[in-house]
Amino acid sequence: MRLAPLLLMFASFGCDKGHAPAPSPTTAPPPVPAAACTLAPIALKLPMPKRAVAIGDLHGDLDAARAAFRAAGAIDERDTWIGDDLTIIQTGDVLDRGDDESKIEEMLERLDTEAHAHGGAVIALLGNHELMNAAHDFRYVTPGGAKDFGGDREHALAPGGAWAKRLAHRNVIAIVGDTVLSHAGVTAEWASHLDELNEHSRCWLDGQEGTTPTQALTAEDSPVWTRVWGGERVDCAALADVLKRLGAKRMIVAHTPQQAGINSQCDGALWRIDTGLSKHYGGPIEVLELGDPPKILKGTRL
Repeated sequence: MRLAPLLLMFASFGCDKGHAPAPSPTTAPPPVPAAACTLAPIALKLPMPKRAVAIGDLHGDLDAARAAFRAAGAIDERDTWIGDDLTIIQTGDVLDRGDDESKIEEMLERLDTEAHAHGGAVIALLGNHELMNAAHDFRYVTPGGAKDFGGDREHALAPGGAWAKRLAHRNVIAIVGDTVLSHAGVTAEWASHLDELNEHSRCWLDGQEGTTPTQALTAEDSPVWTRVWGGERVDCAALADVLKRLGAKRMIVAHTPQQAGINSQCDGALWRIDTGLSKHYGGPIEVLELGDPPKILKGTRL
C-alpha cells in the first residue's frame, strides 16, 4: 500500500502500545471548527439509560466483537439485537491489527438501527486508530486489512472519504449519566474543551477542516492518546479534579491493554476496559455494565 504524504507528518510517532506516539505535547484547546462545517452537533452529555454496557478495543476481530456483544446481552447467536433498550458504548479502536474492520463497522451501524427500534442504542466513539487511518498512518494495518474498505483504504478513510464520513458521526468523548467515557481518558487540560474537540474531530473527518489533522490526533495528552489513566500508578487526586470539573462520578477508559482484564482504580472512580480481547492480543472477553458500582460481564471467545 502506498503511503500518502500526510503520513510523513507523523514520522515521529513511536510504537502505539506503551508509548505516547503523537508528535506534540501541546495542551492548547482545539481550534474552533470552521463556520462552514455543516455537521449537526452530537450531544456530549447523555442521560443515563436503564441499562448501559461499555466495550473496549476491538481491533479488527469480528468474532471477538460478536462475543463481547453477546456477553453484554445485546445480540443472539444470529447477531440479531435482543438487548431491548440497552445502550452499548464502544470506546474506539475498531480499526487496525485485524482483518474484519469494515465488517465490524457495518455490524455496529446495523445494530444501532436495530437497537433504536427498541429504545436502545449503539454509541461508537473515536479512538486513536480511527484518526491515524484518516491521516494515512497505516503501520498497524494487516495484509487482510489492506484489502478492506473496497480495496481503497487510502481514499475511503481519508478526510472526506466515504468511510471517514461515516466515522464523522462519532464523538471522541461521551458523558453518560455520571460516567465519562473516551478511548484514553480526559485530563484536566482538556476538561473544558470537550465540545470543541468532538466537533473539530468530526468536521475534520468529514473533509470540512482542510488537511490539518484534529488535535485529538496530534496532542499526546489528548483523550485518544494519554496513558495517565492506564498504567500501574494513577494520580487519584488528579482524577478527582477532572471528575469534579465534569460533574461526573467515574471515568471509563480503554487504549492501554490490561493483562489481568477489566479493573478499577481510585476506589472505583476509574475503570480500565481494554482487555486486549482481539486475536492480536488474545485477552479475555470482558465488558463493563455501568452502574453503582459497575459490573464486569465475562464472555466466551467464539
